[in-house]
Amino acid sequence: MPADIPTPARPAFGALARLWPFLAPYKRHMALAFVYLVVSSAATLVVPAAFKQMIDHGFTQGSGTTGGVNLYFLGLFGVSCVLAAATAARFYMVSWLGERVVTDLRSAVYRRMLGQSREFFETTRTGEVLSRLTTDTTLVQTVVGSSLSLGLRSLFTFIGGMAMLAVTSAKLFLITIGLLALVVLPIVVLGRRVRKLSRDSQDRVADASALAGEILNAIPTVQAFTQERYEEERFDERVESGFRSAMRRTKSRAILTTVVITMVFGAIVFVLWLGATAVIQGDMSAGALAAFVLYAGLTAGSVGAMTESWGDVLRAAGATERLTELLDASSFVASPADPVPLTIEPQGATVAFEGVTFNYPSRPDHAALEDITLHIAGGESVALVGPSGAGKSTMFQLLLRFYDVTRGEIRINGLGIESLSLEALRDMIGIVPQDTVIFSADAMSNIRYGKRDATDDEVIAAARAAQAHEFIERLPDGYKTFLGERGVRLSGGQRQRIAIARAILKNPPLLLLDEATSALDAESEFLVQRALDTAMRGRTTLIIAHRFSTVQRADRIVAFEDGRIVETGTHAELLAGSGLYARLAKLQFAA
Repeated sequence: MPADIPTPARPAFGALARLWPFLAPYKRHMALAFVYLVVSSAATLVVPAAFKQMIDHGFTQGSGTTGGVNLYFLGLFGVSCVLAAATAARFYMVSWLGERVVTDLRSAVYRRMLGQSREFFETTRTGEVLSRLTTDTTLVQTVVGSSLSLGLRSLFTFIGGMAMLAVTSAKLFLITIGLLALVVLPIVVLGRRVRKLSRDSQDRVADASALAGEILNAIPTVQAFTQERYEEERFDERVESGFRSAMRRTKSRAILTTVVITMVFGAIVFVLWLGATAVIQGDMSAGALAAFVLYAGLTAGSVGAMTESWGDVLRAAGATERLTELLDASSFVASPADPVPLTIEPQGATVAFEGVTFNYPSRPDHAALEDITLHIAGGESVALVGPSGAGKSTMFQLLLRFYDVTRGEIRINGLGIESLSLEALRDMIGIVPQDTVIFSADAMSNIRYGKRDATDDEVIAAARAAQAHEFIERLPDGYKTFLGERGVRLSGGQRQRIAIARAILKNPPLLLLDEATSALDAESEFLVQRALDTAMRGRTTLIIAHRFSTVQRADRIVAFEDGRIVETGTHAELLAGSGLYARLAKLQFAA
């Protein structure tokens, strides 16, 4: 689902229920955490009862008073040991659960994003996705690994405390219940507002993260156009918006906490005043009042803790909604339920475009390709030429099934590509893109990306074929040299040769070259072209190039204009005519 499309609000626990599939595999750990939770809550509730017995009996005994007091204090120490052990075990178990669930959640979201089509990322910013993977999952971890457990402990203590208040003094308990009922209203009213503001605050943080990611990836352009000040102002505006949203959320939470705690403690003080009066009048023992005071304090503290935990739950509910939007996002392109097996022909793949028309989702009224019919034989090399925006790169994207055609069909080896699994289809295609991607790793790993199980010797052989071996050897650590983020330590031509080596290593039956030599100087282009000539043997090759020195080697040239095929032939045939290819060639040769 696109990031900018709002989703209907769910109740907080309804949203958090979406975490159950990630919690379900760890039922044993949840059961142990629950046991430790019950034990620690029970131990807490035993303390006031022990104080009541000590005050009413330990201090009033005529004989053995010291021994009685010692016994009660030993009992209290034993209870405190149980409380400490159970609390530590509960803390460890829920912390483990929180870390484990968030790890699984991050992996699930990331896997989902890796399977999304290009159409998804036309409307969803990668910075937004990264924000959800980090900030939102951290909020979920806080609740699962801490706040929810503390909230449940406070709830158990509250319920047990209320029960013990009823046992200690039924009259004071009923009065307390009536007063605490007034606390529910502000929790409901203000809680909804806190949740709404929590989601808005998270959205503002994501906006700032998305902007920062975009600009940091374009630092050279920003600096070249001296737009640093402008980008500072844009980012400041985003983070200030996030600050204002966070303060609105914090203000609402502060008001909620203030109202609840004030009302709870006000009610308890009033009830304690009634209890003190009862002791003076002889209607209640001092021990019972002391126990009632302690139980009232535990109950009030539990309400305050539950209020804090509820605020965290509301924030986590908003974060969970944002994460489940990504988990629920379905790819516009998917493998069929029962894919047809694809056979690899020794002479290279045959490719057929049959009446293909395609409109990009972001431009539904404009056809990027219109009624394209093109048959390519196995082992044939075909060059696609034409002005920018004519539809050449779109042909590659459709072959890789980054998008599905609007009308028509694409077949490889006689099989419609929509009947093939995406993995099988893309495994048989190698591509050297115009915008070369270099990962933040060493040269060996970057080339091996084309074939993960390749040996070092195979990687080096591919680098030699792409004329990359010599410059890699001159790097400080050779093939183990870290190339920097996006290959910033390499020139444009060197990055291009790394990409060519990667495609050669993959050894696919169908090779797509998108301006594969565009970033090379004349000498490097000559060497790489020789390597590509070798790599193209025995496989079908589609070439996009503006340099006619590259396309004239192709078996056939197909000229595109405005999404249509306007002419087809060899270099000599098209050059002899007066069509688009001849005009482009004359312009280039004149230049």
